[in-house]
Amino acid sequence: MNPTAAVRALPSRAALSDSVYDALRASIVDGGYGPDEPVRIDIVARELQVSQTPVREALARLEATGLVVRAALRGYRVAPLQSDEQIDDLIETRLAIEPLAAARTASVADPAVLEGLAETIRELGSVPTGQGREAMAAYWRWDERFHELLAEGSGNGYLLAAYRALGGHVQRFRLMGDSGITDATDAAREHAAILEAVVSGDAERAGTAMREHIEAVRDRSHAERTARR
Repeated sequence: MNPTAAVRALPSRAALSDSVYDALRASIVDGGYGPDEPVRIDIVARELQVSQTPVREALARLEATGLVVRAALRGYRVAPLQSDEQIDDLIETRLAIEPLAAARTASVADPAVLEGLAETIRELGSVPTGQGREAMAAYWRWDERFHELLAEGSGNGYLLAAYRALGGHVQRFRLMGDSGITDATDAAREHAAILEAVVSGDAERAGTAMREHIEAVRDRSHAERTARR
């Protein structure tokens, strides 16, 4: 898999590791790298036209998120997809973090954050239903940005760090299915309900709307997994 498409132009040395990290993470989350697929440092460095040092740094960070694993004498590999139990644990963790982030953001109501949230909803609503890596990548990009903006808008750095520590697993578990994108419209509608509560400054309603959204994601995931059995 060539991760070059995830970045257009790598910046100066100061941000090189971040850019390599973002490129690799995007390729893993949207399925460019398959589960258990090796990630060769030399090949990635050649494809991105960088030295091997920022690639090693990026892979070490990805290992900390659980998206890649490292075995002695075998190097790095993409982690396997989550089990049903791990997905349930992920949802439980989101329910502990994200309703609080939404409530805090409603209390702050930063105009720039609100506009950013509205943009993600517009973009998410335009994602086509069905399969295809491009559609999946767009769905995950705008879905993730909505949730990350709420964590950023909370003004609580620990909440933001906790959300980012999930490391892309929020999107990646959808790769367990083969039905492609089926719920972009549902997700956009649920996001809009959260944003409406945030704009109103109603922290309690924002937290409740986020909880209902995550529970709906859980229910859709369960339905997809049941249908495959």
